[in-house]
Amino acid sequence: MDLLSNKWITNLLVCALFVGASCNSVEKKIYVHLNYTVPCVRLLNATHQIGCQSSLSGDVGVLHVLESEENLDWVLSSGPNPPYMVILESSLFTRSVMMKLKNGSSRVAGIVVVAPNTNPVEGFSPHTSCPNENTGVYSESYDPTLAHCNVTVWNPLGNGLSYEEYDFPIFSLKDDNDTQVIRQCYLNHNQAVNGSSPRYPLCAMQLYSHMSAVTDTATCMRRNDINFSISPEMVCDPLGDFNVWASTRPLNNTEKGHKMWEKVVIAAARLDSRSFFFDVAPGAESGASGFITLLAAAHALRNVTQEAQPNRTIFYTFFQGETFDYIGSSRMVYDMENNQFTVDLDNVHSVLEIGQVGLHGESRLWLHSDPVSRRNSSVNEEVRKLIENLQSAAAGLGFTVGEAGFSQPLPPSSFQRFLRARQIPGVVIENHQLNFTNRYYESMYDNAEYLNVSYPPNLTPEEQLKFVTDTAKALTEVATMVARALYVQAGGAENQQDNINADRQIVSQMLYGFLVRSNNSWFQQLIPSDLTSHLTDRPTNFYVGVNQQSSEPTLLVQYLLANLTGSAINITQENCQNQREDENDKESKHMFTYMWVQGAAPPNNTKREGFCVRSTVRLSRAVSPAFELRDYTSKDYSTWTESRWKSIKGRIFLVASHELEMLTLGVGVGVLLASLLLTYIISSKADILFSSGREPT
Repeated sequence: MDLLSNKWITNLLVCALFVGASCNSVEKKIYVHLNYTVPCVRLLNATHQIGCQSSLSGDVGVLHVLESEENLDWVLSSGPNPPYMVILESSLFTRSVMMKLKNGSSRVAGIVVVAPNTNPVEGFSPHTSCPNENTGVYSESYDPTLAHCNVTVWNPLGNGLSYEEYDFPIFSLKDDNDTQVIRQCYLNHNQAVNGSSPRYPLCAMQLYSHMSAVTDTATCMRRNDINFSISPEMVCDPLGDFNVWASTRPLNNTEKGHKMWEKVVIAAARLDSRSFFFDVAPGAESGASGFITLLAAAHALRNVTQEAQPNRTIFYTFFQGETFDYIGSSRMVYDMENNQFTVDLDNVHSVLEIGQVGLHGESRLWLHSDPVSRRNSSVNEEVRKLIENLQSAAAGLGFTVGEAGFSQPLPPSSFQRFLRARQIPGVVIENHQLNFTNRYYESMYDNAEYLNVSYPPNLTPEEQLKFVTDTAKALTEVATMVARALYVQAGGAENQQDNINADRQIVSQMLYGFLVRSNNSWFQQLIPSDLTSHLTDRPTNFYVGVNQQSSEPTLLVQYLLANLTGSAINITQENCQNQREDENDKESKHMFTYMWVQGAAPPNNTKREGFCVRSTVRLSRAVSPAFELRDYTSKDYSTWTESRWKSIKGRIFLVASHELEMLTLGVGVGVLLASLLLTYIISSKADILFSSGREPT
């Protein structure tokens, strides 16, 4: 009996091994998993939720490739096999089509948008037509005639798709092999012939993007707080990151609050952008054109400010999360007002902000100021000086600078958050006088192609990195103007302006690094070895994300700013990483930061020559004060949170008819019952069936 039992167990194990291998093989034959799927995710604020999600087990629908808006009738009413998973070409990704699909959600399982290889000519912006209208300076208490874009609709192409809520998943796919497989599956199985319904089996798709948070930020934060388990299940996180800042004069970072003897000129730009889809936010015009210009201007000012320090400190600031109701700038102003920042609001002399400054073949930039604060004569005088400094600095360059109308309000800008606190002189530089010239504001098309960052064919990546494009030349001149104007605004001598020039090569390398691929030889030199994993072979994603760690753009701007404004010093790696210049140095870390970077690799050698960079670059939190105050329904500060999720994936497979599925289920139940009956009979007769005769003695 023991021998028989051992053989039986061995056979079971062998069968199990073969069945496992067979199951794995069958799974691969049934499903085709999709690569590079980018979802629309759920976001929440004080009042509601936006974005997309699937059910907990994923949503399944029969594939239907939408060929025209007139073809929607098949999906919404006449098609015999709902729900449908709709495949949209980018030309049909419009508000009209999306709202019809949203309203017919009972027959729509999900949507897949095929991202094109070229930008649509007609323009596309899923953002609102009046960005950040409720958290800027213009309100019922600050000239209501200028509020809510009453004077100028800044983003007339904005269709608001990014701020709608959808009850089904929406994914983006590149137009590549995956997309061809989907189209072929549709043609082979789902396409109706001569008006007749397609025959089973049909090609279907399943999308997983279940979101944990619902309703609004107050609800999801309350659910975060009431989870008492050892490993709590969080459902959402505040949007946020870190602001990056540096100063031309070292400031003691441990001292907070009023320092009336130090006046600063703030030079600001925003870092973030967004699009309809979570992981695609190239932000070339809306974000990168401005902060690349400011980085180049900071580099142009490095030598002259070290040799002849102006009377006022220039304070370079890069704000994160500005797309979502000015997260970064509102937090810095809040910290300044509450003596929690190195610089106090009383120290701010004036603000110069660089917005969207891609010239696109044009030869004119516009200077925007606030008409309300300029009713104060002292503010107006300083604004006039700043405008004159900019116009003077632009003399001899390849563009002109005009002043927007005096009655024109400020466009969406970080400067508005400073004006909410107090009347400060300031100017915002833009490439538009009235509404945005950017036809792809906050969309996946606001990319290198739109900013005309293109290269001759057959160049290697290293040659592209060093190639000076026309866009690089234009932004270099803008950076030169900004640098010269900042120097004079800070009290520097006007006769020094001709010595201040931005570097074309550096602008070219930044454009390539941020808009084409960050994993390049120049960026590798400027960061520590443990951060090389953050570099990618694609454009940088400028979506702000959640406040867990510094994002890729924050880290890159932090190290770029340090290398472009700081200096290399000859100290050991250990001292550098311990924030000191020698063993006895205990104070310099309050004035400077020290960063050990990889450096370049010598020719024919893989070992890099690292060095230490000393600079004034620091990070400060860019999380809305609403989360510090636990005021999740705030009307003054951003309340945006992002839902958590477990898995994002998609796959296609063939699905049988409902009748065949029921037949299969019935046969399966029958086989199960027969097996149970047979097992019962064999078990009850086991002593007879499996008895072995007694062997003779």
